[in-house]
Amino acid sequence: MFLTLKQGTTEEGKNHILDKIKELGFKAHISEGENQQVIGVIGNNVIAKKEIFESMFMVDSVTPISKSYKLVSKEFKEDATIVDVGKGVKVGSDQLVVMSGPCSIDREDNLLATAKAVKASGANVLRAGAFKPRTSPYAFRGLGLEGLKMLQRVGDELKMPTVSEAMTINQAIEVAEYSDIIQVGARNAQNFDLLRELGKLKKPVLLKRGIAMTMDEFFMSAEYIASEGNTDIILCERGIRTFETATRFTLDLNAVPVVKKFTHLPIIIDPSHGTGVREYVKPMCMAAMASGADGVMVEVHPIPEEALSDGPQSLVFDQFEDLMKDLKKISQVVGKK
Repeated sequence: MFLTLKQGTTEEGKNHILDKIKELGFKAHISEGENQQVIGVIGNNVIAKKEIFESMFMVDSVTPISKSYKLVSKEFKEDATIVDVGKGVKVGSDQLVVMSGPCSIDREDNLLATAKAVKASGANVLRAGAFKPRTSPYAFRGLGLEGLKMLQRVGDELKMPTVSEAMTINQAIEVAEYSDIIQVGARNAQNFDLLRELGKLKKPVLLKRGIAMTMDEFFMSAEYIASEGNTDIILCERGIRTFETATRFTLDLNAVPVVKKFTHLPIIIDPSHGTGVREYVKPMCMAAMASGADGVMVEVHPIPEEALSDGPQSLVFDQFEDLMKDLKKISQVVGKK
């Protein structure tokens, strides 16, 4: 449930409520909007203690949350969450966010050339994988820590925030040190131990939807992160597995309005993985923006045929520049900078 505090409640009054929540064995999560303060009370059977909080003079109202996901729901926080990922980039604001770069880091000169090209075209976040989850154990699985250090050097040089994937708790700690955003891939979207640890790291998290996840399951994974105190969560639709074989996955753009209706979190679209086909990336980027997404993630490589992963879906520099020209046009229509 959540407690809406009366206007003018002092810090002392709020702390009194927080102490009572802790005393009862529950967790408190504070959300401060422009006009009101809300405290989420999370725990088993919290509704049984509803009358205790109703009796506090600082509490204006007590509202049960009907959703199984509490902290990421619109019931708890009506205002949209804006995730500040650093270097002036805010996901969920009126800013069009384009995360771009190679699927995996192969060489530092390739990474730098790609970063310069995508930034020149208008991308504002550099994405690149150092730890790669691969279906085959024999496929290239990333450069690891060496790759992360390359990513940090290039990001710092170009003043671009960076995002990279972590598959384990130890990798998450390393990614948090060298990158601005920690990505959780589709295969780990229900790795609940990892999600809890990401909630404790207090670093922006890009959470991709699992390949067979319902939207409620997607939101519950985000809830695992939020339950440990981190609500800087960016959701990412990257395609789900269906009967269709014309594309790598089926990019579910229904996810955008569903996310906007039921949660306060921002959402971006990854048409590179969602389609797996270079020629389809641009039209699906355009559709993503038209549907109300807060941004897109696009894979780019200087020589896709030499890429160590996902070359067939990677754009070359000229194609990305062309995409960005059209995205800038549509962004004006949908109210994004």
